[in-house]
Amino acid sequence: MNQSKNTYPTKYIFISGGVISGIGKGVTSASIALILKSCGITVAPLKFENYLNVDSGTINPIEHGDVFLCEDGTEADMDVGTYEKFLDMDMGKLNYVTMGKIYKTVIDNERQFVYKGEDVEAIPHITQEILRRISLLEKKTGAQCILIELGGTAGEYQNILYYEAARQLTLQKPQDVIHVHVGYVPTPGHLGEPKTKPTQLSVRTLNSMGIQPDILVVRCAQTLDDRRKDRLALFCNMRQGSVFSNPDVASIYSVPKILADQHIHTKIFELLHMSEINKKPNLTHLQKLLTRINTVKKITEGGVEIVIVGKYFATGDYHIRDAYAALFDAIDHASWKLGVKVTTRWVSAQDIEKKGVDIIGNPHGIIVPIGWGSRGAEGMIAAAGYARTNKIPYLGLCYGMQLAVVSFARDVVGLSGANTSENDPQTPHPVIHFIPGQHDIVNKKLYGGTMRLGKCEANVEPNSSVAKLYAQYGYALDETNHVVSERHRHRYEFNDAYTKQIEDAGMRISGRSVVEKLVEFIELPQGAHPFYVATQGHPEYKSRPTRPHPLFLGFIAACNNRVK
Repeated sequence: MNQSKNTYPTKYIFISGGVISGIGKGVTSASIALILKSCGITVAPLKFENYLNVDSGTINPIEHGDVFLCEDGTEADMDVGTYEKFLDMDMGKLNYVTMGKIYKTVIDNERQFVYKGEDVEAIPHITQEILRRISLLEKKTGAQCILIELGGTAGEYQNILYYEAARQLTLQKPQDVIHVHVGYVPTPGHLGEPKTKPTQLSVRTLNSMGIQPDILVVRCAQTLDDRRKDRLALFCNMRQGSVFSNPDVASIYSVPKILADQHIHTKIFELLHMSEINKKPNLTHLQKLLTRINTVKKITEGGVEIVIVGKYFATGDYHIRDAYAALFDAIDHASWKLGVKVTTRWVSAQDIEKKGVDIIGNPHGIIVPIGWGSRGAEGMIAAAGYARTNKIPYLGLCYGMQLAVVSFARDVVGLSGANTSENDPQTPHPVIHFIPGQHDIVNKKLYGGTMRLGKCEANVEPNSSVAKLYAQYGYALDETNHVVSERHRHRYEFNDAYTKQIEDAGMRISGRSVVEKLVEFIELPQGAHPFYVATQGHPEYKSRPTRPHPLFLGFIAACNNRVK
């Protein structure tokens, strides 16, 4: 991030949440950051997460949602992806810190005698490390405003030290720190009116930790009326004009405009003593995006149906979107750009194993996304074969590429028992196997942060479907030499011992990494299939609402052609 030099002391905005988890702190943080950026302020968001994992890499996506993958290989929380998509800026390790990372640093320091014999305690050593992380982001980016999102909800014992660090920084820099609290005002159906008490109690919890919010952003079903705003201001010890309504909307990209229309930026500039900043936010690009979104939403007939064959949909009796959040976002981005209405149908890979591949039906496209391990793998392999034999547009992402190769090797090349060695170490044909060096890492159980992670450049074959799409939509790094870049997160790769057999049977290897020469893209020729493309990378994490990814654009265009 290239940031300009500050003309005044760095400003800090802490964003906390109360009442319930998943309230929308990430969207609120990203929205405020975008509003400030559109006023000419350089910004840098930072997410403090509660868990003791050093990063999100070892977390099951069913437990905490999609792991967002950054350019530098950081495996982060979904909110970091929200920052990227709203701000159109790459995030990385400086923008995401877990309590596990904080504790690990402090303990490592103690072992190295950094504290010179002090008895190491939560306060001050943990809080000092939290504040050091904020300072590090400030120094590395030169941002004029650091926005710090505190994970979890106010009152949880896990995040108390984040709040204590925030209190300390407020004490140290009273002119430069403000607190934004995101509360929730429910409207119980049997009452028919919004109830402010939960948010009042949440603010009291903040007060008990020595923090008084300066701004209250209220999540609610509908726009909050002045009477409820006044009551919240009174009982939360806030001045009128400090309570902002954030109602449910059809698209999260409406939130910055909703807050800007209430002049939240004016209040922020006032509270942070930035009176010289009086610019109106320039959200023209956002308005254009919303126009495209609304145009697609108004389509009532036709459209494209995409089946996603995954293994992380269910949690108890409920099905969740968050496990594949980046994938769904990338589909949305491409559909808005193309003006195509897309509906997705989720099919469990395990259900395919139990009931047969026919449950997929006859959709306009099939996606097999990220995954790990043998559970549901045979269902995903069957889905890749179903798309191939029925000429249904197919997009394979990471695991979806590997299993497409397995399907092709078994059914077309005739390699009986072909598999990935991840799922069958004894397979006679390991068409997918360990990346060199990963075998020793796994044997030592060094799982965290040890995969092939982050951006990696690849050479794509001229005249391939992949090369044409990257060039067409401006994603190629070098069109002359056909160089592209994608983010990666994997331990297994295509086994080059099977290259000749695979290619002789009709599958094209259309891209290899520049350095290691690992297979990055495979496809079927357009004469043989309308669209059959898979990548070892993760294009879903690079897609932005104003810059959809070319592979998703090409895939949805092919699905739309199937409708016609």
